[in-house]
Amino acid sequence: MSRVVKDRRLDTREARSRLKAQGKPYWRLIEPGLHLGYRRLRGRPGTWSVRRYVGAQSYEVERLRGVVADDYSEADGQTVLDFAQAQQQALAKKPKAGPLTVQGVVEDYLRHIEHKSGTYDAGRRAQAFIFPALGDLKVEELTTARLRQWHADMADAPRRCRTREGEQQQYLKPDQSEEGRRRRRSSANRVLTTLKAALNHAWREGRVASDAEWKRVKPFPGTVRARVRYLIIEECRRLVNASDGDFRLLVQAALATGCRYSELARLGASDFNATAGTVHVRLSKSGKPRHVVLTNEGIALFQWLCAGRTADELLFRAPGGGPWTRSCQDRPMQLACERARIRPPASFHILRHTWASLSVMAGMPLMVVARNLGHASTKMVEQHYGHLAPSYIAEQVRENAPRFGFKSDKKIAALHG
Repeated sequence: MSRVVKDRRLDTREARSRLKAQGKPYWRLIEPGLHLGYRRLRGRPGTWSVRRYVGAQSYEVERLRGVVADDYSEADGQTVLDFAQAQQQALAKKPKAGPLTVQGVVEDYLRHIEHKSGTYDAGRRAQAFIFPALGDLKVEELTTARLRQWHADMADAPRRCRTREGEQQQYLKPDQSEEGRRRRRSSANRVLTTLKAALNHAWREGRVASDAEWKRVKPFPGTVRARVRYLIIEECRRLVNASDGDFRLLVQAALATGCRYSELARLGASDFNATAGTVHVRLSKSGKPRHVVLTNEGIALFQWLCAGRTADELLFRAPGGGPWTRSCQDRPMQLACERARIRPPASFHILRHTWASLSVMAGMPLMVVARNLGHASTKMVEQHYGHLAPSYIAEQVRENAPRFGFKSDKKIAALHG
């Protein structure tokens, strides 16, 4: 008899009686590619269903006909089944899926997150570092030792440089400085994050039996440093003045909102709410929408941008009249930095850091900064900008550290002058 899977929600009728009645079954993975589902019904016995993986990221769902759960009657193994007996019937319908490769898992994950703005970068990392080394491996062949070695090899390799398609990959001269090693380890950690996210997605979908092998692989510690590059107010003014017409509007909007380039490029006139003084970012890096609160200066800017535009019209257009697309901002930003004498030249993303840094230094609470930037908590803001907050650590310690009511036994008076 096959091993019986335990689930405290479904093991007993008492546990199942506490579940909410709903049309969607409560699923439990019992073998790779095979789920058993229990559907809770009101006033009558629940039913059992089987979900089977059939390949190509598709599933088939089938109800176990002629049987019910033992919610009101004792299980008999034929028409009334308890959780263990339902598993035995489901196992008779076990799928025969083909081999699952690392490349297939990653490609499936990238399709799953294609609505998020970070998909392009994740795909580039997969093409460069995951597919060549691990792509053809079956997921079941992955071991902790192999993944750790692959992770270490990435950190030891020199940085890649831009190479024409079809030519042999070129590399930069190895940088053995402490900062160079930190950057390579940080890059390796980002690739590892992409791979583990893809494998975890396959595991949650029931296509992989265990996540133990990659769960033990940890990222390199100490690779994250606070972002200290930002522009001061005077540099921002010079940059705006040095930017050409259409690009100048984009720079002003970035400084006024702290939004990412891709978020600004998608904004339409209907996304600005003049009454609330906000801009609605419909698609962010996390996939979640947010409302960005504007200052009076920002409200005036967006009112001017929206004047005479239809609701579905883009607010920002590239010099040729089309939308701002990936990397279109690089050259105008470089030229503007040269004219504004900003050295070293800043990337467009530095404008987001500039908004956050200047806001924190002006005393804006970190939670408010996090919400406007689109972070779920203050963790990222504290990590990158917390050191810029005036007396931030001192204020937190003095407000939250414990008090013990200490009293001195000696009467001591301060001597003045």
